[in-house]
Amino acid sequence: MHRYDPARQRLALGLAALAGVVDATGFVVAGGYFTYFMSGNTTRMGVELAERPALALAPLGLIACFLAGVIAGALIGRRVEARRKPVLLGGVALLLASGAALLAAGWPLPFLALSALAMGLANNVFTKAGEVTVGVTYMTGALVRFGQGIAARLAGRPLESTRGYGWLWSALAAGAAAGGALALHRPLAGAMAAAGLAGMLWIAAAWIKTAPD
Repeated sequence: MHRYDPARQRLALGLAALAGVVDATGFVVAGGYFTYFMSGNTTRMGVELAERPALALAPLGLIACFLAGVIAGALIGRRVEARRKPVLLGGVALLLASGAALLAAGWPLPFLALSALAMGLANNVFTKAGEVTVGVTYMTGALVRFGQGIAARLAGRPLESTRGYGWLWSALAAGAAAGGALALHRPLAGAMAAAGLAGMLWIAAAWIKTAPD
């Protein structure tokens, strides 16, 4: 996070919030599975393979969709490097809007698949030389960096490289709380909010001047 200018840091925070909204909505719609938290889906898959093998297909399918999104995002990002952020965020917005439309039509499974695909795509927004620089959809690493930063400050040796990760986690938590509140009231409201937020992030990315990351 620390290596980015304020505009890109805000974009990363917005993307983390979007991930929270999408995952909370997907969690409600899927009845306990995730559209971005693939570690959770992997654990569920393992448990269900041991207990009820047929149910393991649900988390496995979401993992496959997420992986497909990561692959697609990486390939697209290589082709449009100078405009990677707006192009990929435009794709994320389109996938989430399509998913919301399918959910409105009464098709929850395609909605979940497109949501997971979109979150895989989103992980390629912040990359350098093909490597992810800000993982906006997995927060264990962010919490580790946040904790390391706190420890460094307590030791009197602040680490510049740990700055911003507490805010990144907070953005995800806020998005999850908002998405959960909306989805528990009406799942479609959560899906539409996610699509709207993705559209706003796409517009924000388009306004950020193209510059080396």
